[in-house]
Amino acid sequence: MARIAIIGGGPAGLMAAEEAAGHGDDVVVFEAMPTAGRKFLMAGKSGLNITHAEDKALFDLRYGAPLPRLQAALDALPAAAVRAWCAGLGVETFVGSSGRVFPVAMKASPLLRAWLRRLGDVGVSLKVRHRWMGFDGDRLVFDTPDGRVREAFDAVVLALGGASWPELGSDAAWVPWLVGKGVGVAPFRPANCGFHKHWSDVFIERFAGEPIKAVIATSDAGSIQGEFVVTRDGIEGSLVYAHAAQLRDRIERDGSAVLTLDLVPGRTLEKLAADLTRQPAKTSFSNRLRKGAGLDGVKAGLVRELSPDAQTLAPARLAALIKALPLVLDATQPMSRAISVAGGVAWDGVTEDFMLEALPGVFVCGEMLDWEAPTGGYLLSACMATGRAAGLAARRYAHGLNRA
Repeated sequence: MARIAIIGGGPAGLMAAEEAAGHGDDVVVFEAMPTAGRKFLMAGKSGLNITHAEDKALFDLRYGAPLPRLQAALDALPAAAVRAWCAGLGVETFVGSSGRVFPVAMKASPLLRAWLRRLGDVGVSLKVRHRWMGFDGDRLVFDTPDGRVREAFDAVVLALGGASWPELGSDAAWVPWLVGKGVGVAPFRPANCGFHKHWSDVFIERFAGEPIKAVIATSDAGSIQGEFVVTRDGIEGSLVYAHAAQLRDRIERDGSAVLTLDLVPGRTLEKLAADLTRQPAKTSFSNRLRKGAGLDGVKAGLVRELSPDAQTLAPARLAALIKALPLVLDATQPMSRAISVAGGVAWDGVTEDFMLEALPGVFVCGEMLDWEAPTGGYLLSACMATGRAAGLAARRYAHGLNRA
């Protein structure tokens, strides 16, 4: 009987445990928090987006440059297989209008409960409040409620997450332990994150927390329609996350980045200019925006905030501004507030089956690896796919089947 350790009780770790279990081996999941799946549950609070049903070729492109290293794992667990896996747990899913896949119940908790029951049924042990503290020779060291313990295993899967939402368990404390063993780790950077913007006190007082709906935002990522939210210190939301990687990279390179907003995507520039021209010269600026451009509330406030001289512009120039309003950003929000991260264990030190070359018998998966993807089910899909691949490889290694 082999002993296999899974360190981390998020979706990548639980999928690794599921793949490693059921063969009479001793499979143990170690979780630092009081319960498993803390970030998974948080992701499901507003509706658990578990995968995406778009065409596979387009789906795969969401992973960018690391795709060749993720391809085999993604191919082995495509969206249809994820939905079938959910069904096997008694969780029915549906495809939303955007192609995103959700459980019918929308919440993560029913799926997690069913998943943990299945793991228990196939003999997986879950040890919570067991925080991994690194290595002692060939043994793993854990801080537990009963003191520090050391245990040896035939294979180990590390599924400790990245560096976002540290209060939920992903605190990147593992980085120095792996670096000390010769494992390359790319610095973590926020992904799917909000951005800092210094607003005036008046704008914050009136509009903090307000959604800006039905706009097209343009950056190096292209032009995308959606909505985002004004916060007290910047912007966040799904439309911002869609541009986040490119905005972040531009800020790192140039010190700032511009997100260009079309506040009235339903009207051409020519039509908007004509509508503004028809407004009487003595009409107040607020009424010109409201009657001529259909802008009021936060959208009108945004025009005033980002272009204080907008009220002096001729109709054609005002129309051009409304159709291409520059929102200059100079920093990401803190990584602890990001949905996910880029960076992590460098691919050049990871074998095709997710084993660390510097640590034979130790496999890595999920957000610990250096990849990123947009929201929309892609993050969770890749975490589960790499967890599945690492768990299978760990089981094979523990039985001497894929050792050099």
